[in-house]
Amino acid sequence: MNDQDNLISKFALITASALGGIYLTRKVIDYTADWITYNITTDKYEKNLWMLATSIQRYGINKLVQTELRSKTDSFIERPIGGPNSYNYLDKIMFNIAQLHKLPTKRETNIDTNVVIGPKAKKPLKLKIPILVAGMSYGLALTEAYKIAFAKGASAVGTSTNTGLGPWLEKERQAAKHLILQYSRISWNKKIKYLKQSDAIEIQFGQGANAGAGKTLKAENMNEKLRSRLGLQRGQDAVIHNRLEGIESEQDLKALIGKLREVTNGVPIGVKIGAGKYLEDDLRIIVQAGADFVSVDGAEAGTHGSLPTLEDDFGVPTAIAAARAGNFWEHNNLKGRVSLLVGGGISTPGDCLKIMALGADAVYLGTAILYATTHTQVLKVVPFEPPTQLAWQEGKYSGKFDINKGAKSLARFLRSTVYEMEEAVKALGKSSVGEVSKEDIFSLDKDMAELSGIAFAFSGQTKSN
Repeated sequence: MNDQDNLISKFALITASALGGIYLTRKVIDYTADWITYNITTDKYEKNLWMLATSIQRYGINKLVQTELRSKTDSFIERPIGGPNSYNYLDKIMFNIAQLHKLPTKRETNIDTNVVIGPKAKKPLKLKIPILVAGMSYGLALTEAYKIAFAKGASAVGTSTNTGLGPWLEKERQAAKHLILQYSRISWNKKIKYLKQSDAIEIQFGQGANAGAGKTLKAENMNEKLRSRLGLQRGQDAVIHNRLEGIESEQDLKALIGKLREVTNGVPIGVKIGAGKYLEDDLRIIVQAGADFVSVDGAEAGTHGSLPTLEDDFGVPTAIAAARAGNFWEHNNLKGRVSLLVGGGISTPGDCLKIMALGADAVYLGTAILYATTHTQVLKVVPFEPPTQLAWQEGKYSGKFDINKGAKSLARFLRSTVYEMEEAVKALGKSSVGEVSKEDIFSLDKDMAELSGIAFAFSGQTKSN
């Protein structure tokens, strides 16, 4: 038998084996499916496996898994990306189409995407796009590599990144063209040398995913580098308090804003809050205290290490918070004087533009930034580990993240998002993202229309209205 005959024989054997394997597999699957179907359709309900499906349907898969996880701990379960709630209010808002009553903007027009944060500040923060990277913490959540990638990606498109609650990182400062320092309920990040290097300061009282709750990172869960950067002694826990020390009144807040403005020689000083029932009262206190910008975080915001109850059951959904804040800005003539930033569960170009139409000057993206930066690097951990094992400080594969690759992915995501926003602005017949307003949107939901002061889709509208 020659070589060709040998090859043919081997090929025939492999083919026969493969076909035999397929046949056997089909038989096993057929038998298993028949057995399961027979038992489901004949067993009494209390002995029927279908009870599991019914239980999951009635109880919900998220609640079921969380119940099981709570049964495993005496503390609380952590959900690093945030809760599962999606209120879909933004989906009930649609954009107008410029056709004849108003013509679309000419295709070759360059759309102005610039935004100024703190326009009345001595040193306003001038960004090329109205999307900012939200505060996400090094050490308390993410690796240093991710923070540097955020800074590089944001800088490539001319926007800012935010330190979050984590400690100051020199490499983040070096990589960031624009860096907002979060001044919060913590002992670190408050040195004058850090304040002076920042392009804006955000005083953080709370956030949408964690309300104003505190948190403790135990000393045994910190490595030496993180402990040193937090400025803690050996054995000392890292504590995030639930209140900002020394702030008991509007006058205290005004004094702090004045002090930070003086120390930084006039960079924008802002305040971040989670949106609650008395949002307008909080906004009034912040504005009267002299803030240059206000960051409002809706209930859909995510965070690392928050209690599920705080993530799921506290706060005002982002779209409603944006509408209420936008109304407050309008009624108090704040547009062009104090900047309004909104964040919490925002991810698409349409989401960004709708929030701006409701009155925000710019938006914060968090979870979307994390996903975009990770991009295909997620393949380094899935399917056997969740993506958090690549991104989190204590993740099993945290050392495998490529900073430059992540920064490029983030920059592409931001450019793509802004490109779609530019095209949408043209379709509205306008030439700047800053021109988009309530007149450009309407709601499919009557309550949302009434709350936000925008048109209801089922009511006839004319240009003269």
